[in-house]
Amino acid sequence: MSQPDYLQRTADLLHDCLLDVIRAHDPDIEHVLRGEPIPAGAPADLVGRAMQAQGTWFQLLSIAEQNAAMRQRRQSEVERGLEQVRGTFAQVIAAAAAAGVPAEQVRALVSALRVRPVITAHPTEAKRVTVLEKHRRIYRRLVDLEAPRWTPRERSALIDTIRAEIELLWLSGELRLEKPTVEQELAWGLYFVNENLFGIVPDLVDKLEQALGRAYPGEPFEVPPFFQLGCWIGGDRDGNPFVTNDATRRTLCETRVASLRRYRARLAELLGALSITERAALISPAFREALACQLERSGQGEAIARRNPGEVFRQFLTCVLRRLDATLVRAERGESAPEVAAYATADDLIADLRALEAGLGDARCATAAGLLVRPVRREVAAFRFSTFRLDIRENSTRVNEALRALWHTRSPAEPPPLESPEWRTWLQAELVRPLDAVAALDLPAEGGAAETAGMFRLIRDTRERLDREAIGSFVLSMTHSVADLLGVYLFAKRAGLFADAAGTESCTLPIVPLFESIDDLRRAPDIVRELLQIPLVRRSVRGQGGVFEVMIGYSDSNKDGGFLSSNWELAKAQLKLTRLGGECGIPVAFFHGRGGSVSRGGAPTGRAIAAQPAGSIRGRLRLTEQGEVVSFKYANRGTAAYQAELLAASVLEHSLTSEREQALVPTAEFDEAMEALSGAAHAAYRRLVDHPGLVAYFQAASPLEEIALLNLGSRPARRFGARTLADLRSIPWVFAWTQNRHFIPGWYGVGTGLATFLEVRGSRGEALLQRMFNDSRLFRLIVDEVEKTLAYVDLDIAREYAALLPDDWLRAEIFSLVADEYHRTADVIRRLVGSGELARRFPQFRRRLESRLPVLNQVSRQQVELLRRYRAGQEDARPALLLSINCIAAGFGTTG
Repeated sequence: MSQPDYLQRTADLLHDCLLDVIRAHDPDIEHVLRGEPIPAGAPADLVGRAMQAQGTWFQLLSIAEQNAAMRQRRQSEVERGLEQVRGTFAQVIAAAAAAGVPAEQVRALVSALRVRPVITAHPTEAKRVTVLEKHRRIYRRLVDLEAPRWTPRERSALIDTIRAEIELLWLSGELRLEKPTVEQELAWGLYFVNENLFGIVPDLVDKLEQALGRAYPGEPFEVPPFFQLGCWIGGDRDGNPFVTNDATRRTLCETRVASLRRYRARLAELLGALSITERAALISPAFREALACQLERSGQGEAIARRNPGEVFRQFLTCVLRRLDATLVRAERGESAPEVAAYATADDLIADLRALEAGLGDARCATAAGLLVRPVRREVAAFRFSTFRLDIRENSTRVNEALRALWHTRSPAEPPPLESPEWRTWLQAELVRPLDAVAALDLPAEGGAAETAGMFRLIRDTRERLDREAIGSFVLSMTHSVADLLGVYLFAKRAGLFADAAGTESCTLPIVPLFESIDDLRRAPDIVRELLQIPLVRRSVRGQGGVFEVMIGYSDSNKDGGFLSSNWELAKAQLKLTRLGGECGIPVAFFHGRGGSVSRGGAPTGRAIAAQPAGSIRGRLRLTEQGEVVSFKYANRGTAAYQAELLAASVLEHSLTSEREQALVPTAEFDEAMEALSGAAHAAYRRLVDHPGLVAYFQAASPLEEIALLNLGSRPARRFGARTLADLRSIPWVFAWTQNRHFIPGWYGVGTGLATFLEVRGSRGEALLQRMFNDSRLFRLIVDEVEKTLAYVDLDIAREYAALLPDDWLRAEIFSLVADEYHRTADVIRRLVGSGELARRFPQFRRRLESRLPVLNQVSRQQVELLRRYRAGQEDARPALLLSINCIAAGFGTTG
């Protein structure tokens, strides 16, 4: 059965089950699910239930699509062989071997491979954990139904189970009644780890090892724990007053406990399985010695030996479990200082598991060692005693405020301006002054300055007492200058985060600048060049592994400059920084701050990585995973395994091939054209966002303010509480434009950029754009994603949202700008790609969109009416309005 046919059959099954549930509980809205419109003026309660039904259907349809896609991937592997399936280690490594890449080069790359998706608490997930759990159970039952072995009775029972889960889903409250706490956000993040990611990460290492063994037989490879999880939940303080030092401390405790409980369960499974007796297997002297040490350390050696006579591996594991239990008990009590009976670090547990593996190997039980013990050891190596590597993020404004307070502890005079040479001189003088020659840090006992200083002390204590890798790095958002970063180094020094007691040699905490705006991206190479010329920074980077990490922001650069300019400035910054790293002898690695929507960097994983500048990855990549992206990628085990391998394999492929691929080779002609396109697109975009009436239009013609009522996340929608467009976060900016069918951030300005270029350059310009479309991977990605975004736009519906603005002149003024640019962009894109209809080049995307548009259009129009009612004071319209926001988000598969 073809994938479209299978998908249709599965979708029909789920739709029939949902209809059964609606018929039993809410028969008066059954006609809505069958495609009939909601009557005009219908009661708000009925409209709300209809919105919920349609939103539930979108959720079920997405589950069916994920199931069909996973089935298709398995089918492709069976029919074509793993080496022919794109996005797998097998395909990437086999292609490298066929291209003559020597084993030494692959070995060096694999040894340095580091891939870290970072789960954030950005408020873009419109589904609660209880809903995610039900979705997962429905998905698993669909997988069960794929098996042909069931009798009709058994198949009917499985379908009844699916129907029951849908009924529970329907009867569960979909809306959060209160804003989630940081602890609830953490529970959401840990859900994906506990359900799937703990198990699939060790498998990734196996898959890469197997691919290397097949492509390079006889060659030795040491594959490190290259895939690790980062996290911002509980550590991202940027504009979130609820992420305090206490919240971060609780987060670290919870993630520590989560990892230890997982290992405890895994070791208990091993204890039950490894019943090997010394009477049947040869036990090596080395393992007997290791066992003797374990028994002696336990203080209960004789009792343990009597309990499992002759079962030496069980005896060993019993000792390991006792130590782990002691570690877990202390972690659950919030105690970090180790005792003799507990494990001090994850490295100690890893060493014990290695000894167990070796002992089994010596006993000729290599299969049991590989299948049972090695995955546990690899879990511990990847997740350690912290589950995540928690990043701490703060913005430069807060850090500089605390630095000014530090200045005042030493001088009553006002500090110099932050951008002045005098301020920079003071920072550098403090950094070279030995700690024992200055007074202790003396900040106010309360307030932001004390909280900032305490944050750095918490980082030091965590790394010393919990796990050296429990804290990943410190990310400074809104980095505008070298002085901003030096201020962070100064706080790290005062907190004892330097390698030497005097605090002058090197910092042990990786400090990562985040460049977000267009101007900051343009300044980034100069800032990093100047920073890497400072001896302290160079010594620090070398001590941290010799690679300097830079974070680049897709969301704010897009909000600042528009889609085309953002992508071009991001590419230029990466290319310049990569070259700078080569010149300075310190490689630069990138941390990509991506979101789920196209305008926030969301794009197909493989294509997005493949379009990065040549040489900019080199085996290292970090990227944020936010909200609905996390649930889409990691909510089901099969999908999670595929997405993790796709990400890591794409990093490997880019690292192996990018510097010899023509599609990534910079050319002066293409670069000059991109500069011209970006300039014109940026100017058009700024004309819109700088329009004095845009804020009024945006607030009236979208559910911008109402989105905050959804209680998606703990963080406020605005950084500092101001009521300006400049201070509005990029997530509600994108979310609201998605809801009102304008989709401004994903395309606006691109049409003017392309049309202006064609007007000026004529036929030669058109020929050049065609060559770029065919030969430039970055330009092709931009065009493809703009074309797909345009397919989401509906000007008729957008005009209905615009009618919510009472100012006729302003409404006509802004909407005419949007409509004119839309037609201009659609025309020039169709001309460039040679298609009469938008997105026809993407049949799977088009099928997915067409299956949703009739309902989406109906819900959008209903939302306009609900906005009108709610703003007129009809409070009973609020639940239906919020459900309509959820429904549209589920239909498009993205919020922010």
